Amino acid sequence: MNNPNQAPAQQGNGQTTAVTERRVNPKVELLKSVLHAPSIQEQFANVLKDHKDAFVTSIIDLYNSDSQLQACNPNQVVAEALKAATMNLPINRALGFAYIVVFNNSVKQPDGTWVKVPTPTFVPGYKGYIQLAMRTGQYRTINADLVYEGEVRKVNKLTGEIAFDGERTSDKVAGYFCYFELLNGFAKTLYMTVHDMASYAKRYSPSVKKETTIDQLEKLANTSVVSKKVGWEGNFNDMALKTVIRRLLSKYGYLSIEMQGAMAADDDTMNNRDMVLDGANAQVINIDTTFEPVNTAPAQSPAPATAASEEPADGPGY
Repeated sequence: MNNPNQAPAQQGNGQTTAVTERRVNPKVELLKSVLHAPSIQEQFANVLKDHKDAFVTSIIDLYNSDSQLQACNPNQVVAEALKAATMNLPINRALGFAYIVVFNNSVKQPDGTWVKVPTPTFVPGYKGYIQLAMRTGQYRTINADLVYEGEVRKVNKLTGEIAFDGERTSDKVAGYFCYFELLNGFAKTLYMTVHDMASYAKRYSPSVKKETTIDQLEKLANTSVVSKKVGWEGNFNDMALKTVIRRLLSKYGYLSIEMQGAMAADDDTMNNRDMVLDGANAQVINIDTTFEPVNTAPAQSPAPATAASEEPADGPGY
C-alpha cells in the first residue's frame, strides 16, 4: 500500500513517479469537528431544513479561503454563521447578502496587559436588507441605486420628493438613493450625496482608518479598482447603498423581527469602533459543544495564519 506522505517512487524502467501529497489544514479540520457536532447540526437543521448541508459547506469554503477567519475561535465563527442562517442569508461574499468580518478587539488579560484578539462578526449586506424587506410581504417595491451627475433635477425639502429625471451629464457618481412603497400606498425616498456617505463612513465605520480623510473616501466612489474587500475602503458604493437602504427603512419602513435583528447587528458593529473587552467580565459567545483537536496534520504543516495588527483585520474589511 502506498503511503501518501512517502517520497517519489522508483519504477522498474528507471522513471520516477511523483506521489501527490495531500495537505490537511488542522484549523479547517477543527472547524469541521465543531460543525459536525450533533448539537450544532440540530441548530442548523432547525433553521435551514433541507438547505442545512449546503450552508454548512459554504461555511467551510469561506473559512478555508480566509486566513484571518482561521485565526478566530472556531466556536465563534460558527456562532456568527448561525446568525446568518437564522435569517436565511447566504454568506458567500460574491453574492453580497451577508458577510462574516474579522475585527481585532482589544482584550484585557488578568495581568493587566492588552492583546488583540481576532473576533468574527456577522454583518448583513445591502442585498440582504432588500431580501429581508421583501420577505415581510408589506412592500410593493423597493429599489436602491447610484445617482450620477445631472440626474437629480429637483429636491423638495418640504415634501421630501426628489426628481431623478434629469439628464445624466457624466459617469461620475454624485450620490445614492433608496425608494420604497408599501402595499397601503405609503412611499418614501432618501437621497444621500457622496460627501454625505464619506462623512458617515468616517464617523461611524470601524474599518475606516483614522488617517483616512473624507476627501480620500469620496474618491473611492468613482474608483475603477476592483477589491476583494467588502468594507468602505474596499467597495465604497456597495456600502453606501446599504447605508441609504438601512437609514430609510429604519426610519420609515415596516420592520420585521429579522430586519430588526440585522439592524441590531449593524449597530453593534458601528458602535464598537474602539471596542474594548475586559477579559474578566467579557461575555464571549460559546456554543455548547466540546471537541478534540484533530491530529491530521501532515509531516510538513502549513504556516499558521497571522492575525492582522490593525482594527479591523485586513481581510474583508467593513
